[in-house]
Amino acid sequence: MAALPSNLALRIASAVVLAPVAIGTAYFGGWSFALFWAAAALAVAWEWTRMVAGPVWIAAGLVYAAALFAAPVLLRADAGYGLLAIVMLFAVVWSTDIFGYFAGRAIGGPKLMPAVSPKKTWAGAIGGTLGAMIAAVIMARLFGAFNAMAIAGISLLLSVCAQVGDLFESFIKRKFGVKDSSQLIPGHGGVMDRLDGFWAAAVVGCLIGLARGGFDAPARGLLVW
Repeated sequence: MAALPSNLALRIASAVVLAPVAIGTAYFGGWSFALFWAAAALAVAWEWTRMVAGPVWIAAGLVYAAALFAAPVLLRADAGYGLLAIVMLFAVVWSTDIFGYFAGRAIGGPKLMPAVSPKKTWAGAIGGTLGAMIAAVIMARLFGAFNAMAIAGISLLLSVCAQVGDLFESFIKRKFGVKDSSQLIPGHGGVMDRLDGFWAAAVVGCLIGLARGGFDAPARGLLVW
C-alpha cells in the first residue's frame, strides 16, 4: 500500500486529536464549550492581525473572531436542540471538506475559482456538498424524526457557505501574500485555516436559527421545519 502524502497524514493526525476535543466540549456544553470557542476566537483574532495591514482590516478581523465565538455558543445554549445543531454543523463542514478533497483529486476537471484558490475544482465543490447533504440527513434520521427534505436543503446551504468561507480566507491570504494563517495546527496551518468553513456555516446557521426560533431556541429554529 502506498504511503499517504505527508501533508495528508499530518492533517489526519491533527483531526484525530482535535475532533474528539471539539465533540467532547460540545457534549458537555456550558463553560467548557464557551472556553473552547473563546480560545479558538482569540487564536483567529491573533492570526488575522498577523496577516493583514490597516485599521479597517484589523477591525474586520475582530468582528470575524467575535462571530466565530458567538454563533456556536448561541446555538449550543438551546437546551433542547443545541447539541444536535453543533454536531450537525460538524457533520456538514467536515463532510464538505473530506468529500470535496477526494472528489476533487479523483475527478479533477474545471477549477472553481482559480484566481483565489487554484486547487479547488467544481467536482470537489459538488462532491463536498453532496457528501454533506447525505451526512446531515443520516444524522437527522439517527437522532429524531426531522423533515429530511428540509435538513437536506439546510445542509446544502451550509455546505455552500462553508466553501465560500474557505474561499474568503484564501482571498484574504492572497491579498496579503500569506500562505497559512499560522503554523499552530500541523498539516492545517492555523486555526483560521481549519475553521474558515465552520465560521461561515455556523454564522449563517445561527442567523437562520435566530430568525425562526429567537434567542430562546435558535437550534430548534435551524433544525425543526
